[in-house]
Amino acid sequence: MSLEIIGMISTQHQSETHAPRGPVIDRDYTRRFAQAHESAGFDRVLVAQHSTGPDASQVIAYAASVTDKLQFLLAHRPGFIGPAFAARQLATLENFTGGRLAVHVISGGSDAEQRRDGDFLDHDSRYARTDEYLQVLRQTWTSDKPFNHEGALYRYEDAFSEIKPLQQPHIPIFFGGASEAALRVAGKHADAYALWGEPLAESGELIRRVRGEAARHGRKVRFSVSFRPIIADTEAKAWARADAILAETRRLRAASGAGQGTPLQSEGARRLLSAAERGDVVDERLWTAIARESGGRSNSTSLVGTPEQVAQALARYIDLGVGTLLIRGFDPLEDALDYGRELIPRLRELAAEREARGQDLHKEAA
Repeated sequence: MSLEIIGMISTQHQSETHAPRGPVIDRDYTRRFAQAHESAGFDRVLVAQHSTGPDASQVIAYAASVTDKLQFLLAHRPGFIGPAFAARQLATLENFTGGRLAVHVISGGSDAEQRRDGDFLDHDSRYARTDEYLQVLRQTWTSDKPFNHEGALYRYEDAFSEIKPLQQPHIPIFFGGASEAALRVAGKHADAYALWGEPLAESGELIRRVRGEAARHGRKVRFSVSFRPIIADTEAKAWARADAILAETRRLRAASGAGQGTPLQSEGARRLLSAAERGDVVDERLWTAIARESGGRSNSTSLVGTPEQVAQALARYIDLGVGTLLIRGFDPLEDALDYGRELIPRLRELAAEREARGQDLHKEAA
C-alpha cells in the first residue's frame, strides 16, 4: 500500500493563530476546505469531535456530498451511545459516502472535556469501556447472525445489524492514547495507531511497544504520525514564520485571558511537554514551542524548513514504520493548498523509493 496522507478540516476558520470568526458552521468555508484537500492530493481528512462543537459525523456527511474521492476519518468517543447502535450509525454513514470512512476512536484525555458531555468515568475506566465497546462494535459489523453479549458495561440479546460496511472486514479503526491502559486496548483493536509528533527516539520506542501489544493478540498494526509542517522557500524564512506563529499564538492567548495553557492530563500531552523541556528544537527541525505554549494540546509540534527538508524529516518517521502522515497547518486552508503544491509530491516520491526497495509502509519496517 502507498503512503496515506491525511489532513484535517473544520467548519470555521480558526487555529492557534486565527481567532474564530463567523458562524460556528460556515457551509461555504467547510465546502472550500474539503475541496481544497481533495485538489491538493490528500487521501483523507480528520474531523475532530469536541464537547462544545458540531457533530463530526454530520460534518462528514456534508463534506462527502461536495467531494468525490476524498476519504474521511471520524473522531468518535465511545460510551455516549451503545456500541451496537453506533455500529449501525457508522455503517450507514460509510455506505452513503461510498466506503470513504474510517473511525478514530478517542477514549478521552481530559476529565473536564468528558464531563461536559456527562461522562464522569476516570481515565483507566474510560479505556476499559473502550475495550468492551470496540469488541461489540466490531462484532456488530462482522456477525452474519444475531449474537448475545454480556460484559461489565454492555449487555445485548440477539444484537444484529442488517447494514454492513462496504469495506471488509469492517470500517478501519484508528486509535490514540499513550498510557499503559491505552496501549493494551490498541494492541487488541487498532488497525492504525496514531502518534503525536514526538522526537524520533520516543516515536520509535512507542511504535515498538504497540507492536509488542499487538503481537500478544496475533495482530499487526499500521502507524500514523501527526505534525504541523511550517515550510517556506528557504530555511531562514521557515524559521521566521515559526517565530511569527509563536508570537501570534501568545498574543491571542493573552487577549483571550488563556495565558500559557494548563497541561492536559493525557499521557500523550505529558510526552509532548517532556520533549519541549529539551528545548524548542529537537532532532534538528522538530519545533516544540507551540506544544509548550498550549499545554500539550492536540498535534501541536511542527517540522520547520524548506519543503525538501521537511519531506526528508518526515521520511525518517516512514523509516520507523509509519505509513500514514497527518499534516495540518496554522493557516489551515492556505497551508493545505501549499502542502499540495510543495510537500505532498515530495513525500510521494520518497515513499515510492522506499516501496521500490520492498518496504511495506503499512507494516513493520524492514
